[in-house]
Amino acid sequence: MGPTIVVAAAVIERDGLYFLTRRQQGVHLEGCWEFPGGKCDEGEPLDACLARELREELDAGVRVGAEVFSVTHTYADRRVELHFFACELLGDPRPQLGQEMRWVSRGELAELEFPEADAELIEMLIEPA
Repeated sequence: MGPTIVVAAAVIERDGLYFLTRRQQGVHLEGCWEFPGGKCDEGEPLDACLARELREELDAGVRVGAEVFSVTHTYADRRVELHFFACELLGDPRPQLGQEMRWVSRGELAELEFPEADAELIEMLIEPA
């Protein structure tokens, strides 16, 4: 297995709803819903990576807050180190890659298909302490 892929993702909540995007056809984990974000370039700070990815994917600025969860997950063909940050969107997102996006309630999170690596975070969001 190659090097670990470092990923930063945004947990965006507005009026009790979470913002999600759907992975496109032809990519790893296609069709799964996810918190928007992406791969960090080598040496790139996580918050800078997240701001860049959301600008590229959603044409939106973002205020990156505290890290809420991190996990390293091994898939059959790769290992990912995921860092989730509480974020606030500045402006309305416009999908730049034709990706599906939606706002969902806490309860709906349990009904959608997410990458395995997101499972613990989803549980945490569904049943807050």
